[in-house]
Amino acid sequence: MAQSIVTTVNVGVMLFIILVGGYLGFKSGWVGYELSNGYFPYGVNGMFAGSAIVFFSYIGFDSVSSTAEEVKNPQRDLPIGISTALTICCLLYMLVAAVIVGLVPYYDLNPDTPISSAFSSYGMEWAVYIITTGAVTALFSSLLGSVLPQPRVFMAMARDGLLPTFFSDIHKGTQVPLKSTIVTGVFAATLAFFMDVSQLAGMVSVGTLLAFTTVAVSVLIIRYVPPDEVPIPSSLLSSVDQLLGHSGGHIGVDRDISPVDPASYYEDSHLHDKSEALLEHPLIIKEVTKDEQNEKSRRKLAAWTIAFLCIGILIVTSAASADWSPRILQITVCGMGVVVLLCSVIVLACIKQDDRSHNFGHSGGFACPCVPFLPSACILINTYLLIDLGVDTWLRVSVWLLIGVLIYLFYGRTHSSLLHAIYVPSAYADEIHRSQAIHIA
Repeated sequence: MAQSIVTTVNVGVMLFIILVGGYLGFKSGWVGYELSNGYFPYGVNGMFAGSAIVFFSYIGFDSVSSTAEEVKNPQRDLPIGISTALTICCLLYMLVAAVIVGLVPYYDLNPDTPISSAFSSYGMEWAVYIITTGAVTALFSSLLGSVLPQPRVFMAMARDGLLPTFFSDIHKGTQVPLKSTIVTGVFAATLAFFMDVSQLAGMVSVGTLLAFTTVAVSVLIIRYVPPDEVPIPSSLLSSVDQLLGHSGGHIGVDRDISPVDPASYYEDSHLHDKSEALLEHPLIIKEVTKDEQNEKSRRKLAAWTIAFLCIGILIVTSAASADWSPRILQITVCGMGVVVLLCSVIVLACIKQDDRSHNFGHSGGFACPCVPFLPSACILINTYLLIDLGVDTWLRVSVWLLIGVLIYLFYGRTHSSLLHAIYVPSAYADEIHRSQAIHIA
């Protein structure tokens, strides 16, 4: 309820700025755009540097995915909700920015209160109260959006054994990770108290951009080289016999599966079936072996192509951001990177995607379109924004990354749920999960 009220106030204030500011702009002739040094005084690099700093404005959209357990139909509702909210907010953000810089030249805006100062310059002092109300509610909404996902991320990590079980405790009354929420809120408030806003904005933007880039790379990996095997907890596999007995044999494997050593079962069963087929149909086995070899070559080519794609993007973005280097050297290196990037994208577009990509994990729901073009563009833009964030921001983020590595080395590595997991073919894993869900239902 509180979030709905805050969101309504925020949208109302932004519509006020767009409509009233647009009226003033058309009335005054948009004096803010009449600049002697042009509309891009700092060039494209300056524009992307500013975009990288304010990229934290979009952190709330990816955090919605952390609430999947609280949505009735997440595979359908989450993509619709995220894309719709992202489209609306992008339009509102761009219109507000276009109106404000059109009312007053960018160098005359007050850095602390740019929107209020723009309206004050036109004698509309009363509008300051409306804009201030929107700023306060926007800050409250931003805090809610930031506190919402992190406790749930910690909860998922604690379930996997990467963090203490304290973070995975669910409150019986509210059904949310209350302890994790309190700890996260106190920690975030402490950082906000001692650190500058610009420093926090840069660090948050780095985290968001890294997450988006990782997701884009993961999409390419899942589509072209999904894992052949996935980890299954030993406790789940040891109960397969019981699941088979209650579900009537929904799992497509033999009932003689051993709960003690299922990995050896799959290996022995595969070799036994292969030897029998070799005696009865040697030509068929030869054809299957050839197909397997072709599939292995395809996966190897796709993996190397994805690696070269990332290398090409890194070369292009680094050269494009290196304003200190000679122009000829910058253009040459950038051109080499573009060639590597384009060749990689073309090769990926020609390679057949893995047939198991849509069945990896749990099938159904939204699938990323325009692969490999859309993920490649996402990686390119995000990497460019990351490089433009500056050395100071990366030094602060490196400290936090080091802390995360130390936590994993001294706690997560020894308590991970995958420590005693058994790796099985992905097809079997899907059937085991489905059978377990049917049995629980």
